[in-house]
Amino acid sequence: MNQEKIKEYLKYYLDHFTSAKKKKWNYEDGCVLLGVIQIYKTLKEPYLKDFVIDYLEEYITEDGTILFYDKEMYNIDCICTGRALFFAYEETENVKYLNAIGKLKEQIASHPRTKSGNFWHKKIYPNQVWLDGLFMAQPFYIMWETKLGKKENYADIVNQFKNVRTFLFDEEKKLYYHGYDETKSMPWADAKTGRSANFWLRAMGWYVLALVDTMEEMSEQIFEYYKELSILFKEAIRGLLPFMDNETNLFYQVIDKPSVKENYLETSGSAMIAAAILKACRLKVLLAEKYQHIGNDILNSLVDMKLTKEGDKPVLKDICQMAGLGPGQDRDGSVEYYLSEPIVMDDHKGTGAFFMAYGQWLLLQS
Repeated sequence: MNQEKIKEYLKYYLDHFTSAKKKKWNYEDGCVLLGVIQIYKTLKEPYLKDFVIDYLEEYITEDGTILFYDKEMYNIDCICTGRALFFAYEETENVKYLNAIGKLKEQIASHPRTKSGNFWHKKIYPNQVWLDGLFMAQPFYIMWETKLGKKENYADIVNQFKNVRTFLFDEEKKLYYHGYDETKSMPWADAKTGRSANFWLRAMGWYVLALVDTMEEMSEQIFEYYKELSILFKEAIRGLLPFMDNETNLFYQVIDKPSVKENYLETSGSAMIAAAILKACRLKVLLAEKYQHIGNDILNSLVDMKLTKEGDKPVLKDICQMAGLGPGQDRDGSVEYYLSEPIVMDDHKGTGAFFMAYGQWLLLQS
């Protein structure tokens, strides 16, 4: 592993960091925070901790109000960055972070749900469940239940994953579709199943990370729920690995369509899969002797192929800028749609996932 190359990028990126959405509490920045926190656990470099705390200071007031956040939007993405608040509270013991955690838990408590019990992706996407949303909400939800609650909602958390297995899993290819519309009325949704049409890499990256991140925060005393998520995780990883490119150890933007001319080896989803595998090896969810080299290979390929330079500036390239479903006729979930979204460098979602993978690699070495 070329750690010097990674550390050069890490320092440069944080020194030149700008918010993905200024004056908006957003998940993109949260991905970077979560990655930095994981690296800090091993390296213990003060500038890493300072980066996280300094960022949160811009958003959290003394009474715990989260600036530029509106609960009534019921956007599940807004929960993601809440995980960094637990880190800030543990490091500083400042109660304002605890109060801010409570604000996000209020959204969890009242967030609209499908009839089967899953959180809507957003109020503007009613009755829809996207794989992205599991990463955004469930790890925070389980952290609250384990650290601050009574663990009484473990079943709710696990059932949301099980519902996704029911509605979004393809039994033939062993992959998960991006989204599901309970009403089966959206233009992108299949009229019989309600599912979107294709397998988007980052969506599955969000999903496998959501599973293993949730498992990490579960109390060992409630083993049956842990086991259920473990089964889902192993199945998802086994489904993904046959689609890993043999020459590069990376994955395609549209996972199962490598021969489509415009398809490309995408960075953020590949990094998420690496992070999930390495964390699962550390937690002993996966056998390290069988899987750790796969996580290492993916991360090494990202460092060798995607972490490069533009002049003197280190950059992480080939990141899908965004992808979604709808609203209306927009973003129809077709192969052509996923391949039409801009391919960018240094997007926070890709960089954050890359930092997560490196953080998990470090923890396995320690």
